[in-house]
Amino acid sequence: MTHILTILREQHGYTQEKLAQAIGVSRQHLAKVEQGEAELKLSQARACAELFGISVDAISLGELPREQSVLPAPSQAQKKELPSERDPRPQIKVKPENVQKFKEVLLYVLSRVGALPNVGKTVLFKLFYFIDFDYYEKYEEQLIGATYRKEAYGPLPVEFSTIVTEMIREGKLQEIRGTYFDHEQIKYIPIHKPNLSGLSANEMETIDEVLKKYGGKSATEISDIAHRDVPWKVHDMHEVIDYESVFYRDAAFSVRDHDEL
Repeated sequence: MTHILTILREQHGYTQEKLAQAIGVSRQHLAKVEQGEAELKLSQARACAELFGISVDAISLGELPREQSVLPAPSQAQKKELPSERDPRPQIKVKPENVQKFKEVLLYVLSRVGALPNVGKTVLFKLFYFIDFDYYEKYEEQLIGATYRKEAYGPLPVEFSTIVTEMIREGKLQEIRGTYFDHEQIKYIPIHKPNLSGLSANEMETIDEVLKKYGGKSATEISDIAHRDVPWKVHDMHEVIDYESVFYRDAAFSVRDHDEL
């Protein structure tokens, strides 16, 4: 049976040598892992999980994540309390009509802050999280509606890697790997200009506010900030973050005009 790392590595276009460098092991050790003769350390498994946008559990179990269709929009009554039980493993796809919006928002974000030295893949994850959750808190509607999972470095947009890979294949993005303060960093260069005609004024305002507030933060800084936000705090590790939890934010994070409630 083909090892999950072999499948993920080939899907994302990594050689054994490149993946080994990315997670800090020798190519020989990675080869043994893929052959079932060795195991990754937890820190190395976490690096793989973040790189490929899946959970550490999925790597440990050797199972590719399951996918589900989008859940129906919750009723107002459902917002009164958080669910007492959640399945930490399902993944919810971005609605088909929002995939293009995801791409255009990413191109716009990159055009605004992508050239900053601090903005790599990890920072982009958190910017998307705040864009989606801030908008949902303010308007009770999804902007992109990506699926975010609680991981060690903060909320992780599950669909990010798949959509970015598609954009690279379409010639809309270029991926560059380098280092930032001795840490490996993955950056993206936008090749196409974003088409913002499908975004409303409220959506653009929320995106710009998030970029102004968090665009200058390092990966460590923005991860620490996300860790203090209620949606991240109330979920278990590797669990899908419920958008409804945004209504329990404290004053430090809430972006809603409570005078209108």
